[in-house]
Amino acid sequence: MSGLRLRGVRKSFGSVEVIKGVDLEIQDKEFVVFVGPSGCGKSTLLRMIAGLESVTGGDLLIGDDRMNEVDPSKRGIAMVFQTYALYPHMTVRENMGFALRFAGVSKPQIEKRVAEAARILELGPLLDRLPKQLSGGQRQRVAIGRAIVRNPNVFLFDEPLSNLDAELRVTCASEIARLHKELATTIIYVTHDQVEAMTLADKIVVLRDGEISQVGTPLQLYDDPDNLFVAGFIGSPKMNLLQGITAGTADGKLSVRLPDHGDQTIEVLAPKAAVAPGTTLTVGIRPGHFNQTGSSALDLTVEIVEHLGNETFIYARRGGGELITISMQNDRQLTAGQPLQARFDPAQVLLFGTDGKRIR
Repeated sequence: MSGLRLRGVRKSFGSVEVIKGVDLEIQDKEFVVFVGPSGCGKSTLLRMIAGLESVTGGDLLIGDDRMNEVDPSKRGIAMVFQTYALYPHMTVRENMGFALRFAGVSKPQIEKRVAEAARILELGPLLDRLPKQLSGGQRQRVAIGRAIVRNPNVFLFDEPLSNLDAELRVTCASEIARLHKELATTIIYVTHDQVEAMTLADKIVVLRDGEISQVGTPLQLYDDPDNLFVAGFIGSPKMNLLQGITAGTADGKLSVRLPDHGDQTIEVLAPKAAVAPGTTLTVGIRPGHFNQTGSSALDLTVEIVEHLGNETFIYARRGGGELITISMQNDRQLTAGQPLQARFDPAQVLLFGTDGKRIR
């Protein structure tokens, strides 16, 4: 059993508290991604799990064992860092087996583990090369292989793809997903890229200012965010967030006036919670939820059109409001300056109060 539990875990640097009482349970063989903006505490939390940072308060358990004071080498974890940190004078084979040799593992056992890791990562033809003879993606695979040979209970990845170009990021992300299925082990992965998180994770932990904003599957966070921060952070392009004032409820629909968008009024599905007329709130509409058959609409003027082949992004507004992003399939006729009636389903609109919490 290599699950992991955090119970009220805190971390302070002097008088500054950067992790503020995190409670989290990670199941055995689960792929969990910590995601959030820079400075939210995700890498600090990962380093605490690894034993590279001390735990100021609370309990950290791997399996049933409390790990707060346990040496990193005895936690049954292996960590892959953002930088490859390969020894430049050693071959791929020597880099991957160095930690085992240092730990006193027999030479035949080292060779067996290195060969198996090379098979999994398709590094066989590269074993006798030096790091300088490898591409960035190949070096990252060697760094992952160095972790695999240790047969850890838990893999920790700290933004391992951030130094790669866009194409390599996609390739390496797919390899990490395949690796998780083949090794059937627990993985905790840190990234600031929410697309990467959505692609890889069984479960996403969204962090903000040292606290958990929400935990859930990628689609749970996309479809049903608990608060304004998660709604705006998860999803690409990001959700449109419009300031509105309620104007009354009728026939299960809530009318909302949009002062920043020409003072037009739209209808959304009324939440179960009572919302009084004149209430200020935020209306959230995802770019992909606009469609030609929706019963509610925004009257806008197109300002920018981005054609991406099978998808078109339209940026439009009315009045002095912010640009609204609309994702359309195969719509190549629109041009800047045209009027646009952007229709949407009232049931897909999300509402948030002035405190940032979801109105359900």
